[in-house]
Amino acid sequence: MHVRNGPGRQRGWERRTELPLLLASPLFLACYAVRVLNGSADPLWRDLTLALALLIWAVFVVDYTVRLVLSGEGVRFVRTHWLDTVVLVLPLLRPLRIVNTYSTVQRRRDRPRLSLYGRVMAYAALTAGLLSFAAALAVYQQEHGAPGATIVTFGDAVWWACSAITTVGYGDVTPVTPLGRLFAVCLMACGVALLGAVTGSFSSWLIQVFAREDKEKPPGS
Repeated sequence: MHVRNGPGRQRGWERRTELPLLLASPLFLACYAVRVLNGSADPLWRDLTLALALLIWAVFVVDYTVRLVLSGEGVRFVRTHWLDTVVLVLPLLRPLRIVNTYSTVQRRRDRPRLSLYGRVMAYAALTAGLLSFAAALAVYQQEHGAPGATIVTFGDAVWWACSAITTVGYGDVTPVTPLGRLFAVCLMACGVALLGAVTGSFSSWLIQVFAREDKEKPPGS
């Protein structure tokens, strides 16, 4: 599908919608958290949070569809914007788009506020926090009422998520349901990737610091 001046119109659409979508992302996660953590709450509030979450997800669908059409890339858009595709299918991960929004804002400036290594570590920390919280909610929802479950409180779920994403895996609390174990596999894979990114960036930064110090040393010292 060809759209006249597609890339320009797509960038214009993204500039206009980035702030509303940035605010909608944590709101979606908050609605999901209310439904999971307040199971005995007033049914009216549960219905309202569900309706709001569905409305926000519909907004995400509209945004994705509009950008797909404006890009003129067709199916290729799905591959080149894989993170958008993933969070559309799994809207619980939508807050991860905060990272992309920050990158977009920084590209408008002449110089980013953080260095490359600082950005990698900041992104990794933000991503780890959001993933851990989202995974804790999802696993707690699946596990707390299951037979033989060891994750029976949200505190257990948070402890499990922290140990899983850091690849420690104490094993004192573990998922027993199929969906819970699937979430665990995804979280551990993300933890390995994030740990590798942070370790690699830190090592590269140290190498640059030592190389700079060697160049600044006077000859024969």
